Amino acid sequence: MSAPASPFENPFRRALAAGRPLVGLWSMLNASTALEGVAFSGFDWILIDGEHTPLTVQDAIAHLRAMHGSPSAPIVRLPWNDAVLMKQYLDAGVATVMLPYVQSAAEAAAAVSSMRYPPRGTRGVAGMTRASRYGRTAGYNQNADSGLFLIVQIETLAALERLEEIAAVDGVDAVFFGPADLAASMGLLGQPDHPDVVRTIEDGMRRARAAGVKVGALSPSPATSERYLRAGFDFVSVGSDMALLFRAADELAARFGAVARGDGAG
Repeated sequence: MSAPASPFENPFRRALAAGRPLVGLWSMLNASTALEGVAFSGFDWILIDGEHTPLTVQDAIAHLRAMHGSPSAPIVRLPWNDAVLMKQYLDAGVATVMLPYVQSAAEAAAAVSSMRYPPRGTRGVAGMTRASRYGRTAGYNQNADSGLFLIVQIETLAALERLEEIAAVDGVDAVFFGPADLAASMGLLGQPDHPDVVRTIEDGMRRARAAGVKVGALSPSPATSERYLRAGFDFVSVGSDMALLFRAADELAARFGAVARGDGAG
């Protein structure tokens, strides 16, 4: 990814402007060295997960530093839609935020407010933050809002019913479908790749696109990843660093364990 044109240009928004689906990776290892390595693998974006991992604000800073200069745009998922957490992560330099489990337009509007400085919102004002290069970025407080990107997750049937209302909130840039929680909400716990879940997410994608926002999804399998990328999603997560590591480790241990045990030896 080329250098930004200004300190307020959002790298994920710039990537979306290319007009093709963006391929992403979910990062759950909370290991900045591993993240630094996969950031140069060629993914368009990488999600640093703070909901289902023990990620701290300091960890997020380390991960952003590890990704700096890579071709991948960073996204950070906060653990919850909380104004205090939002303030801390934004001050730490997070520019593209994903929020889990947004259930209504009111919750989405509260998230937007916590991202914006007064008078447009309620974000607390600080002088020397990492986001402003410790006070060195001229005009940061006046222009910071333009460099932020908000993704809200649709993860329940209740949220799906209000999808157009959520997408219509000024400041919501994208919606993202989480198949695991959505499957559970549909009575299909542990079946994120169930055909009914996939069809429901694809229908939600069409509704969200019609509402004028970008649309993403996490895919539980390679086949579904290909399907979503061809179906019109703007960005799709096709795997995770944790799954890549553990799957390869299992395969390696099984292969050479069998050799050591003499399994199948004639």
